[in-house]
Amino acid sequence: MAGVGKGLDTTAPELPGWRHVYSGKVRDLYEPADAAPGTSATLLVVASDRISAYDFVLDTEIPDKGAVLTQLSLWWFEQLGVPHHVVSVDVPAAVAGRAMVVKRLDMFEVECIARGYLTGSGLAEYRESGTVTGIALPPGLVDGSRLEEAIFTPSAKAEVGEHDENITFEQMARLIGETPARRLRELTLDVYTRAEAIARERGIILADTKVEYGLDADGRIVLGDEVLTPDSSRFWDVDDYEPGRAQPSFDKQFVRDWLTSPASGWDRRSGEAPPALPEDVVARTRARYVEAYERLTGRTFTP
Repeated sequence: MAGVGKGLDTTAPELPGWRHVYSGKVRDLYEPADAAPGTSATLLVVASDRISAYDFVLDTEIPDKGAVLTQLSLWWFEQLGVPHHVVSVDVPAAVAGRAMVVKRLDMFEVECIARGYLTGSGLAEYRESGTVTGIALPPGLVDGSRLEEAIFTPSAKAEVGEHDENITFEQMARLIGETPARRLRELTLDVYTRAEAIARERGIILADTKVEYGLDADGRIVLGDEVLTPDSSRFWDVDDYEPGRAQPSFDKQFVRDWLTSPASGWDRRSGEAPPALPEDVVARTRARYVEAYERLTGRTFTP
């Protein structure tokens, strides 16, 4: 597998009874082999161990990352008790633990993001204009500031290898319609509020999260893709939290830090693919993903 920006060059595993139809940065998508292309009611979603950074999919994989993302998503679906796309975890043995059979959804072409804390791209916009996706925030906030109320800050989906574009709620409404836009905002803020309380009980701050929705065959809005994983959310340790600086997170921060350090020898402005990751960076990143799963669920991670 080559590190790529736009597009993704990867060889998805062949699985008996399933036909590969698409690969994203992390996930491979299959449909039943006995169904005409594009007609099946279900799909198989497989979370690989691939990891991306700075719009590149790296050559180096993180062992068990796909299993962590899948098992944590399944746990969150149970906790939230909201309509979702999972049908079954009865999957081929080769991908057991890292795959789900899901409903085929007509996905909304927006990313639904809830922020309870100011950081990342939201902080960058705030420093420039005092707003986040057009929402005015109080003056004097710093990196990591907790917001009085969580805010909904959507983005428009980009092609693989490109940045999603932050948009205002009004732009979102023009894209998908006023009524569904309002419903997605309501659902997303509810998911965030409930998940933030669950995580805080376990000593973890849920700073923000990205979720996706689609319409099922009955026209219901349901949660799709992954939910509340380190790849789709910022999780911080309550004990390490200190506004005014970047917060250590339960994700691929070790990867990003190494890639931008002199040790990597990589210039992110060069357009060239990043180098292979050292073993210690791989091990520390894997451990961080597993720690997030175990602290949130209270379960021991079993690949």
